[in-house]
Amino acid sequence: MTLTTAKWTIAEYHQLVETGLLDDKRVELLEGIIVDMPPEGMPHAVYCDESAIYLRTLLGDRAKVREAHPITLPNDSEPEPDIAIVRTPNRQYLAHHPYPADIFWLIEYANTTLRKDITDKKRVYAAAGIAEYWVVNLQIPELIVFRDLVDDTYQTETKWATGTISPLSFSDLQIDVTKLFTV
Repeated sequence: MTLTTAKWTIAEYHQLVETGLLDDKRVELLEGIIVDMPPEGMPHAVYCDESAIYLRTLLGDRAKVREAHPITLPNDSEPEPDIAIVRTPNRQYLAHHPYPADIFWLIEYANTTLRKDITDKKRVYAAAGIAEYWVVNLQIPELIVFRDLVDDTYQTETKWATGTISPLSFSDLQIDVTKLFTV
């Protein structure tokens, strides 16, 4: 006997959301599967919040920094990255969540979710064509950067504990890596 997991489309997932059946659940849709999201720990919440403030200061009105809000991907995925740096104006997202073409880069904060973030989420984001994906590993701490997308796979992975990094979309921007995991 083979067990089959039911796969959901984005439209079906949105219908579930609209009915209120998921109101008391922390979930996201990854490749058609509704996945539980673990509770957010205190360090995760603080570092993510501080980083969003820092990135807003650096980016100004060049991009919108969204925290823990859905993005809609063509591979039947609607994850909620910790930080999504997306195109403005924000009013366009009244009609839909940001699509891959709207996304400059994504950041996930990982402690207990590190394995999921550097495997499952990395695969989902690469398959959707997200050019740049960052994971802040709170266990070490370090920044893991995935870039150079070829055939739905990131070709490079670099790790940063110090220094500055420039996102692909904003090469003139210098981000102090340590500000992503210090207060």
